[in-house]
Amino acid sequence: MFSFLSFLSPFTPFLATLFVLILLLEQISYLRKKRNVPGPNMVLPFFGNAIPLVREPTRFWELQADLASSLGFSVNYIIGRFIVFIRNTELSHLVFANVRPDAFLFVGHPFGKKLFREHSFIYMFGQDHKDLRRQIAPNFTPKALSTYTALQQIIILEHLKSWERLSSESPGKPISLRLLARDMNLETSQTVFVGRYLSTEARDKFRDDYNLFNTGLMKLPFDLPGFAFRNARLAVERLVEALNDCAAQSEKRMFQGDEPSCLIDFWMQETVREIAESKTAPPDSSSDEIGSYLFDFLFAAQDASTSSLLWAVSLLDSHPDVLMRVREEVSSIWSPESDALINAEQLREMKYTQAVAREVIRYRPPATLVPHIAMKDFPLTESYTIPKGTIVFPSVYESSFQGFTEADRFDPDRFSEDRQEEVIFKRNYLAFGAGPHQCVGQRYALNHLVLFIAMFVTVLDFKRHQTDGCDEFMYCPTICPRDGCSVSLSRRCPRYPNLSLN
Repeated sequence: MFSFLSFLSPFTPFLATLFVLILLLEQISYLRKKRNVPGPNMVLPFFGNAIPLVREPTRFWELQADLASSLGFSVNYIIGRFIVFIRNTELSHLVFANVRPDAFLFVGHPFGKKLFREHSFIYMFGQDHKDLRRQIAPNFTPKALSTYTALQQIIILEHLKSWERLSSESPGKPISLRLLARDMNLETSQTVFVGRYLSTEARDKFRDDYNLFNTGLMKLPFDLPGFAFRNARLAVERLVEALNDCAAQSEKRMFQGDEPSCLIDFWMQETVREIAESKTAPPDSSSDEIGSYLFDFLFAAQDASTSSLLWAVSLLDSHPDVLMRVREEVSSIWSPESDALINAEQLREMKYTQAVAREVIRYRPPATLVPHIAMKDFPLTESYTIPKGTIVFPSVYESSFQGFTEADRFDPDRFSEDRQEEVIFKRNYLAFGAGPHQCVGQRYALNHLVLFIAMFVTVLDFKRHQTDGCDEFMYCPTICPRDGCSVSLSRRCPRYPNLSLN
């Protein structure tokens, strides 16, 4: 070792000069891309502002939004990547509308290709993307959605019971709903998407792997042994393998003519029909491919839904007038003592509750940012062109507070039949995206939130325990109340409905 250091010592000045030169060139490259756009004038080598992003993501994006207030967008530098943050709604639409090889690639996560794998619905565009969306369409017909709402309600009720028991075991001590809601949503997603095809043991492994994936999403992208990002990537491989097996089992049942009982069944039923008609399988329909797409669905449904449920509880607690109106509406349509599920017609009748759900999603859009990569230089404005390779972040959150009447106020009546702000300010309502990659499951997601609100406020009494900063955001990876939404719960109805999956 000593002889090696002695050998290097004459070259130390040259190595130091080379190192400084590399840092200088990196800084010059950043400034050339930045031009006169608001953003930091100096950034750390390679890491850029990754450390403050990981430590305080809320503060990081708030500062980025403040910088973007003048031009509608701002820039920064993260882990060797130049980024553009877009605050202006029309500029966001420009990105959403141009997902194609010579413009933008939707990535779902800044380093998502390592996590989601190359063969992912997220990375498709053009005719392949259109064809796959056509194949997915039967998964969200009224018949399919009706099947899902039955499953959703039974699982929601079982978890509400367990939450109430947990709260009663520690009277006076609030319970945090964040992890409880996440577990409920994971069970809901598993049951709705793949139903009977996951055994109890497989579900436990599935939950553990999904937790590893969730943790890795918010960590630095070091794909090395022992790092959370590596653990997340390996967990995704195991999750997709489990979903591949579910798709293969479903295909076998649908060939036998069984009735669909979950999302994968509706998907495979349509695939089997096309095979019978044309004697060839449609593209992107192997069990391996569908397993990958199912994971994309799971990712889209899981954490975003958890975020919305938590904000619904928080906002209903802080707006007792809204809570009272929801309870009055739901009670006039459905009673837990009926031992019956909320049917599709009753769900449509809950217009105010639906307005509350829409306002929760507008006021606290769970996926606040939608990352894209610039595939080529792209003219964002007349004076600025986004350089190739840039990660672009259209902000759904910022758009949600533009255009709407008193946008900073939580006001479900904005979605009433009289005001119809979802129509008037449609371009600002970007919680489900826009353009060719707009969320295909948005009706399912809204149904889930409406059903949860209806059952939660009817079955339970609740009181949120508020502390300083409890309503501040926490990224995990979608935005949630910083305290995890801590509540005390008690039973409101005389008895729970007698509902069962069997």
